[in-house]
Amino acid sequence: MSLLEIDLKKLSYNYHSLRGLINPKTKMIGVVKANAYGSALEVVAQKLVALGIEALAVAYADEGILLRKKGVNIPILVFYPQVQNFKKIIEYDLEPALYNRRSWLEFKKIVVETKQTHYPIHIKYNTGLNRLGFNFQETEWLIEEIKNSPFQVKSIYSHLAASEEERPHKQTDSQTELFKEIIEKHRKHSKAIDFHLLNTSGIFNYPDFHLDWVRTGIGLYGFANQVDWNKKLEPIARLTTTITQIHKISKGETVGYNCGWTAPDDTKIALLPLGHADGIARHYGHGKGWVLINGIKAPMVGNICMDMTMVEIGEIPCKEGDQVIVFGNKARADDLAEDAGTISYELLSGLSSRISRKVIE
Repeated sequence: MSLLEIDLKKLSYNYHSLRGLINPKTKMIGVVKANAYGSALEVVAQKLVALGIEALAVAYADEGILLRKKGVNIPILVFYPQVQNFKKIIEYDLEPALYNRRSWLEFKKIVVETKQTHYPIHIKYNTGLNRLGFNFQETEWLIEEIKNSPFQVKSIYSHLAASEEERPHKQTDSQTELFKEIIEKHRKHSKAIDFHLLNTSGIFNYPDFHLDWVRTGIGLYGFANQVDWNKKLEPIARLTTTITQIHKISKGETVGYNCGWTAPDDTKIALLPLGHADGIARHYGHGKGWVLINGIKAPMVGNICMDMTMVEIGEIPCKEGDQVIVFGNKARADDLAEDAGTISYELLSGLSSRISRKVIE
């Protein structure tokens, strides 16, 4: 069996550690999209509410609806609202981030039809990441629209493209300067709107730009994209599995689909009941990625299968049924991901529902 353990004490530690880095007047949005980065959406959200977080953020409306049904009643920002879900967003009192004229006008139409007034929304600007967002040149249009809309604009925000990179950074400096202009233009017309720009890396790297809110996702789960920053956080999740079978492999024999790995010497492999359907993608294997068996690294070999992963155990002392640590404790998820050329975000958020979850209070 494969098991993901989620330690709420470590989540609490990370929350307080991040809170200690920001201005006391700055509020925090906890990002719980993608099943709380692959952990347990409902459990993590409810713990953050209990800790005192001021707002949560999700990617899509269905995540926010689930939280509302589970009794979460603090503000929930929806980063990527879809037009077809606008009525559900209103029904469940979610707060959409409107990012272009179409989303603005469509949501405005539905709010008017449902006779809502002062409905809470957020405005997303594109300052250089070039994903969703209004362009700076649309600011005057937005200002006029705000005056004549049924909305309460709770915040205006943007997202940095390289907040973890060493300062000074040309791209980030350009984005922060543009965002200052956005703030200046909007504050001439309203003092009630909040502003935010920073994610977890930005919290560490840009203490001079914490503004009214900060958004933290990966930091809550124990990662911060720099070694020194990581020291202030504790990974909340541990993924373990068990050895299903052990094979002796002769020199020259192949392992897995497409004969993906050829044994250079006589050796042994262990079969683990974890594959790309569980979130261990095919860019692992071929010596990229590893697990810990009795404290010793065993490299992933061959092509990762849908339900199975093969690791070379050589002379590692182990037997069928022994526990295997995929990540957790001294085996960090970001190190495992980096070894395979990816990032902790992808590894964590890709963990599927086939993996059992266990919450540690």
